[in-house]
Amino acid sequence: MIYGVDIFSFHDVLEICKNPAQAKLNKKAKDQILRSQENVRQIVESDQCVYGINTGFGPLCDTKISADETARLQYNLIISHAVGVGKPIDKELSKIMMIAKVHALSKGFSGVSLEVIERMILMLEKNIIPVVPEQGSVGASGDLAPLAHLVLPLLGLGQVWDGNAIVETSKSLKKHQLKPLSLGPKEGLGLINGTQFILAHAIKGLEKFEYLLDLADVTAAMSLEAYRGSASPFKKELHEIRPFEGSKKVAARMVKLLKGSQNLKAHEDCERVQDPYSMRCVPQVHGASRNAYVHLKNMAETELNSVTDNPIVLSASESISGGNFHGQLMALPLDYATLAAAELGNISDRRSYLLLEGKYGLPRLLTESSGLNSGFMIPQYTAAALVTENKTLCFPASADSIPTSLGQEDHVSMGSISGRKFNQVLGNLVNILAVELMFAAQGLEFRRPAKCSKIIEENFDILRSRVKKLEDDRLIGQDMLAIADLINERKFVVKV
Repeated sequence: MIYGVDIFSFHDVLEICKNPAQAKLNKKAKDQILRSQENVRQIVESDQCVYGINTGFGPLCDTKISADETARLQYNLIISHAVGVGKPIDKELSKIMMIAKVHALSKGFSGVSLEVIERMILMLEKNIIPVVPEQGSVGASGDLAPLAHLVLPLLGLGQVWDGNAIVETSKSLKKHQLKPLSLGPKEGLGLINGTQFILAHAIKGLEKFEYLLDLADVTAAMSLEAYRGSASPFKKELHEIRPFEGSKKVAARMVKLLKGSQNLKAHEDCERVQDPYSMRCVPQVHGASRNAYVHLKNMAETELNSVTDNPIVLSASESISGGNFHGQLMALPLDYATLAAAELGNISDRRSYLLLEGKYGLPRLLTESSGLNSGFMIPQYTAAALVTENKTLCFPASADSIPTSLGQEDHVSMGSISGRKFNQVLGNLVNILAVELMFAAQGLEFRRPAKCSKIIEENFDILRSRVKKLEDDRLIGQDMLAIADLINERKFVVKV
């Protein structure tokens, strides 16, 4: 893969994270970078007044900076903007930020030197990954504070990850026999303008969301088997007359997931007319969440292959001060996806509750000796708490804007908060689905000797490899965590 030339997918970025050496700069990319660098040099030597090259920043944009002061201007920009707070983001998120930043800078519209870009690539290859605090970006004028922390190590400042430990950058550079760099005109601004913090959270969230969407279908199918519900609501004919792509995909998956089930055959002659919505409307609800996933994926991959700093240098005589750094284009789909992920948990909890009611041949609380034993009463409390927590996280961060930079940046996206909340909701969703899987597997124990579909039996065996059937009360909190581990390790079979 070639930085600045190839079109990257979000999967490409995740692969580069695992093996940074597979992404390179070729001659075309280097020529783009060098041409942009030369354009900036000519601007500095001319009488043009260009924002961020020979002016101050933000509300100081009308303050002219001499050619002799441009290097100090860029240094001051980085150190003054590195004001993030909170815990460090995951090391992988920092890597994604670096990859996305290198890709954008390599397109040759930012004026950042080849030396700086090659140093960032070298840092990725040597696993020198900057420590970036999680809070402090308003998501317009770029993710200024997080990106300033991301590039501090270029100057020999800040902290980096050394394995799983955090060390001072100076110590790491000495270890790798590297010297700090000096930034030229426009370089500091090119490095910290952009949406790479928001984008990194979108990419990481998309990876998890993609798997959880598939797992949610599997979980629903296992619950339907345990409930001995009806597969009629998944028939193709029903979804062809309301042809949303997400609904059609989920309905088709449910048909395949339930193929050959003996449990559903037992439903054919029962007195039930139709199942509750959480069983019957899986295609519509899960499908709506899939539509949101597709929207976020499309927007994130457009952003990934874009130039998002300011100003954009087109030539030695033309630069444009615009708003490509504004995070609204990512904030809105991230907020939408957060709601979509939360809804997967919302409907999952309702299916879990149905399995506890003690209807249609299942014992109350999924235990044969309730009273003496609480059975699975309390895990549903945990799921309910997580579902409500997710609902509180669904307030759209993009609905708010607080003016910054003395009013120069008078509308901001808060997209960094959107990205962080999206990943929080996905983390909670893992545990909500773990509860449902635990209940569904227990429910299937009471349907034996009837067999499930092949894929549901396979997933049942995977779950039972770590969590046994509940006979009497035990520490089932550990069971929930074991199932969550299976989810995070992607052990469940979700493709059909």
